[in-house]
Amino acid sequence: MPLQNRLKPNGEIVKTSERGTLMGNRGILHNENKELISNSKIKGWVTCRLEFKGRKRELMAKNRYTELFFLDEATAFCAGHRPCAECRRERYNEFKLKWLEANYELLNGEKSSIANIDKIIHTERIKKKEKVTYIEQLNKLPTGTMFELDSKIFLIWESSVYQWSFNGYTISNIIISDILVTVLTPYSYVEMFKKGFTPKVHQTIKNDKN
Repeated sequence: MPLQNRLKPNGEIVKTSERGTLMGNRGILHNENKELISNSKIKGWVTCRLEFKGRKRELMAKNRYTELFFLDEATAFCAGHRPCAECRRERYNEFKLKWLEANYELLNGEKSSIANIDKIIHTERIKKKEKVTYIEQLNKLPTGTMFELDSKIFLIWESSVYQWSFNGYTISNIIISDILVTVLTPYSYVEMFKKGFTPKVHQTIKNDKN
């Protein structure tokens, strides 16, 4: 029986037998019966490697953080997570540098600490337990951005649009134009993508290009 620990790009945490390529952490979200009772307990939402220094964990163990899983980094960013500073240190450093380059003014004079960055990102993720979104023209969004259209979730990748699923991506017939879409990826992340920081994507996109 699968646990409720798989993230959709819109932030919904669901049960599914398909597994992800990255793990995430938002604090302790489950009870002693391994049932999800919260969406978030901390502001530092991170994304971790599935394997690190041989560490082993029981999923949803008592008094331990709830392990969440993502299809890929593009999905994790869309859900509002960032790289872990321990197990993904190099990627974390890249992320922080590029986020500050794209969004430094959002700090309003505060120190450029990851804690302050997390506070800003948190306002872009969720409000009153609902996913924060905004409307934008599709052709103004960079590679790596995810959006919703007709109740389906899509990823912009180079000059194409792919539909997301727990198993990966499939090419869509959507043409990148000035149509309005609901952007799911947090605003500061979209600005970061515009500066050339590109999320890593599931192999189904690479396979589609071959």
